[in-house]
Amino acid sequence: MSTATPARPAPAARLTPVFDPARLAAELATVTDHEWERQRTHHTAGRIGPDTPTDWRVLPLRSPGGDPTRTDPGGPGPHDYAATCWLQQLPYLQQILDTIPAPLNAVRLLALGPSAASQPHRDPKYALIRGMVRLHIPITTHPGAVLVLDGTEHRWQPGTFWYGDFSREHLVRNTGPLRRVHAVIDALLTRELAGLFPAPWQEKLADADVLFNRQPDPAQRPPATLPTTLALPSGFMDFAHDTPLEGPSTTIRLAARGDDLALQAGEHRYALAPVADSEYRYAGWSEQRTLQLRGDHVVLHARHGRALTSQHFPLPAADGSQAHT
Repeated sequence: MSTATPARPAPAARLTPVFDPARLAAELATVTDHEWERQRTHHTAGRIGPDTPTDWRVLPLRSPGGDPTRTDPGGPGPHDYAATCWLQQLPYLQQILDTIPAPLNAVRLLALGPSAASQPHRDPKYALIRGMVRLHIPITTHPGAVLVLDGTEHRWQPGTFWYGDFSREHLVRNTGPLRRVHAVIDALLTRELAGLFPAPWQEKLADADVLFNRQPDPAQRPPATLPTTLALPSGFMDFAHDTPLEGPSTTIRLAARGDDLALQAGEHRYALAPVADSEYRYAGWSEQRTLQLRGDHVVLHARHGRALTSQHFPLPAADGSQAHT
């Protein structure tokens, strides 16, 4: 007996808020007196990839560590996301970001130049089953600037607020004479954020396999005593696969610096962001994988859409051996 795959919500949806396009355009004029950098890829090991060949320029407003040179969307790494110096010059856009009821990762202004176009591609990271979404607020555009998403052309207008499922195939092209500039916001999907979507989209979402993230508890602090080393499955540090509880055992370290908690795996260091009840996710990632500190053991949680799998790992004994439960 076959089980029908739940229908996915539409690949694009206009969200409830409408913003002032004139104020957005006026603020944009304050940060366009210099040429923005092209988008680059930053690798976990610290390497920086080449400029994209497309005339696709970026002004980072939120980035890992608030780095104003990070034109990429980022991901799990040694620093959580923070505002850059550029966001301070855009108070209206900052107000808008403050109203979005979800944890935010990268926020960038993306400018697609005249005669520029991207190749068709997918961004699997932004799948609803992983709990991450990408939102757009157009600031300047014209009829020649087009987003083709899942085979449909879109010409989103300034001041509107949009979701796109960029895990589906898409491309952008600009056949007009002017740059198209959008504010592009990477966020974790929460139930509160879903409430901004149109009713038909929410109805589809009710039956879809989707991961909802919780709003973080700002009062949560790392425990006074942390386990220094843990043996966890290597999949917990492998973000290319949705199998956090699989793989050979790997030694990791936990360390607190003030109110911040980090995980060290070999040469890689990952900032952890609080969720609730001593549970942490990777900064730059969703609750697809979380670590929960529970006295004499640690619980790893793996979420795949609505499904939750948990695995308990005892803390090392005083002599350094792994205790058994």
